[in-house]
Amino acid sequence: MRVIISTIVCLIVAAPFAAVADGNPIAFVNGTIYPVSSAPIVGGTIVVTKGKITAIGKDIKIPQNAQVVECKGKWITPGLIDSVTQLGLTEVSLIRSTVDGAPARPDPVRASVRAADGIDPRSAAIGVARRHGVTSVVSSPSGGLIAGQGAWMDLLDGRDQTWTESVVDDRGVWATFGESGAGAVEKSRASAMQRLREVFDDARLYRQNRTQYQRNGLRDLVTSRLDLEAILKVIDGKQKFLVSVHRASDILAVLKFAKKQKIKLVLVGAAEAWLVADQIAEAKVPVILDPTANLPARFDRRNSRSDNIVLLAKAGVQVVVATQSTHNVSSLRFMLGNAVRSGLSWELALRSATLNPAQVFGQNADYGRLEKGRTANLVVWTGDPFEPGSWADSVLIRGNIQATDNRQTRLRDKYKNRLKL
Repeated sequence: MRVIISTIVCLIVAAPFAAVADGNPIAFVNGTIYPVSSAPIVGGTIVVTKGKITAIGKDIKIPQNAQVVECKGKWITPGLIDSVTQLGLTEVSLIRSTVDGAPARPDPVRASVRAADGIDPRSAAIGVARRHGVTSVVSSPSGGLIAGQGAWMDLLDGRDQTWTESVVDDRGVWATFGESGAGAVEKSRASAMQRLREVFDDARLYRQNRTQYQRNGLRDLVTSRLDLEAILKVIDGKQKFLVSVHRASDILAVLKFAKKQKIKLVLVGAAEAWLVADQIAEAKVPVILDPTANLPARFDRRNSRSDNIVLLAKAGVQVVVATQSTHNVSSLRFMLGNAVRSGLSWELALRSATLNPAQVFGQNADYGRLEKGRTANLVVWTGDPFEPGSWADSVLIRGNIQATDNRQTRLRDKYKNRLKL
C-alpha cells in the first residue's frame, strides 16, 4: 500500500507545466472587454507589451510586430483571484509530508509562520486552477488561534523559470475565532479572546522595551519574539488581520476587538454575517465568503443562507468570493455564477473575484482590472465565464500566455483512446 501511495504522489508532482512567452506585443482584437473599473467595451482591443497593458479600447493602433489574437464573440476579463486557499501548500491532503499549510505546533499563536516559505509554485493543482481562469491566489496557513502570514502568488506555469518569482510577498496575518478558535484555547471563546488581547498587549510592551527584552528584563510574555514582531505589523497597519469567524455574536466580538486595537480587519467565512450586515458595513470591514455555503455545516453556522453575499452587498459591505479550498480552486467561477443566481449583479460578482480581492490585499495598483499600465493578468473566455459551457481560451499572467493543459488533461488525452468499452 505504501508503494502504491508513493507512486501516485510521484505521478502527481512529476508532471511539468509550460508557459509560452513572447517578447513581441500581443494584441487581442474584436472581443467584448470587461475592465471591471469601467463599462464593457464591445469589439475592443487590448495590447500587451512586456507584461503590461499598453493600450485598451476601440480603434486602437496595433503595433506592426504584434502577435494578433482574434477574439470575435469572446469575453475578456481580468484574471480571477482566489483569496482563501492553501494552493501550493497542500499537494495530497491525506499525506502529511505534502501538507505545509497546517504546522503540527501545539502553541496556538503562530503569527511568524510564513506561507511563502512553504509554497511549491509547481504544484500539480495550480495548472487545474489556471485552466479555469484563476491567475492569482492568496495561500495561507491554518490551525491554532493565530495561524500565520498568507502569501500572494501568481499562478505562473512551470516549464521555464518564471515560476521562481511567482510568490509576491506576505499578505495578512490569519487567525480564527468562534468555534474553531475556542478549540485552540481551552475550548472557550472567552479564553480565545483573552489570549488575543494578551498577545496584542505583549506586542506593544515588547516594542516599547526591546532592550529590556533582550536582557531578559521583562515579565514573561505569552509568545515568542518573532510572533510579536509579526503582530506589530498588524498593529502598525502594515498587515491586515484576517479572522475566520461565522456566528453573528462572534463576528460582533471580533469587530469590537479590532476597533479597540485600531487594526485593519477582514472577516473570512462569515456564514451568519447577514444578521449583522449593518454593523459590518459601519465598521467598513470587508468580508471574504463562499456564496454557496447555505447549510449549517457546524453549529456556529446554523443561520447560513445562500443570499448572504447579496444582503451584505446591499448593506454596503465590500464582498469577496473565495473557494476556501485547495483542490477546488477551479470552481471559483461557478461560485460566482451561483452568487448571480442568488441575486448578486453579474458585474459585482466579477468584481468580487478581481478588483475587490486586489484592494483587500493591497494589490490593486497592478491587479484586478484591465487598464493601461496595469499588470497583464487577463483571460479570454469563449463566453460568459460563470457558465459551465464556457472555458478559458487564453490565459495571460504578467503578460505571458500560459499553457492551459495540466495533469488532468494530459491523463485524459493519454487514455481516452485506450479505454474503449
